[in-house]
Amino acid sequence: MRSLLFSLPLLAAFPAHAADPALLPPAVREMMEAAIANGNETEIATVAKIAKQTNPGSAEEIQRMVNSWKARTKATHEAVVREARFTELWKGRFEAGGFRSTGSTSEFGISAAATVQRAGLQWTHKLTASVDYRRANGVTSRERYFGSYEPRFEFDPRGFAYGLAQFERDTSIGYDERYTASVGIGYKLIMSDPVDFSVDAGPSIRHARYVIGVSETKLGVRGSMDLQWRLSPTLTFKQTGSAYAESDVYTLNALTSLETKVATRWSAALSYNVQYESETLLSARDLNTLSRLTLTYDF
Repeated sequence: MRSLLFSLPLLAAFPAHAADPALLPPAVREMMEAAIANGNETEIATVAKIAKQTNPGSAEEIQRMVNSWKARTKATHEAVVREARFTELWKGRFEAGGFRSTGSTSEFGISAAATVQRAGLQWTHKLTASVDYRRANGVTSRERYFGSYEPRFEFDPRGFAYGLAQFERDTSIGYDERYTASVGIGYKLIMSDPVDFSVDAGPSIRHARYVIGVSETKLGVRGSMDLQWRLSPTLTFKQTGSAYAESDVYTLNALTSLETKVATRWSAALSYNVQYESETLLSARDLNTLSRLTLTYDF
């Protein structure tokens, strides 16, 4: 009898329904389990939100189901990444379309670009290549090739260190070859469902060989930014940019694009690129723009 009286305060402190999974109606549990089985994070979040609104007393149990799914998914993903070979887990995209350029060139042409990326637990490797080419009346009026490799090491959820090796050829600006190397650190300023925004900066070295045969090497500082704003499940606004500051030369490259999904793997994008060179051996204050309408395939 004394033990029963002693335990009454403890029973009052821990209501029976706090740990009773039966508090969640069977129909709601089945709905949550079906959404979790499909594995679509957006769908799970939507179903969980509605379930909490219609069953506020079961909100904690619903959240436990979501958290358990996230923990299992994360553990499975980490195991897959950890066991994968370097040749696996690569994803990428290819885009092609037409462009109209203004500035040092004013014409129509074609362009193509490809990007492949491998995201590990801490390391990310990114390869990018693009071509803009125009030949009219037997004369090549635009010839731009670009290629880069950028490894990134994330030392915490927001901070990272990067490396960059880059090649460019752009005869319209006046150089046959330009090689760039840079290392630095970056930070993810915004990490959310609709918006991702990161910046990075570090020292750089660039070696350029001009069409007139002259070469030069310059030390400087490089900075870049990357913004992605998911306006809706099918519409994304992107803004990327990079800048170089050297002793007597400044370079800016900015790309603004609006991308919409047209199918599971296909997207259409309208983009506007601005490239500014404060000074080269052949010209001063070159500003070139490039408008593109492209079709993109994700693989």
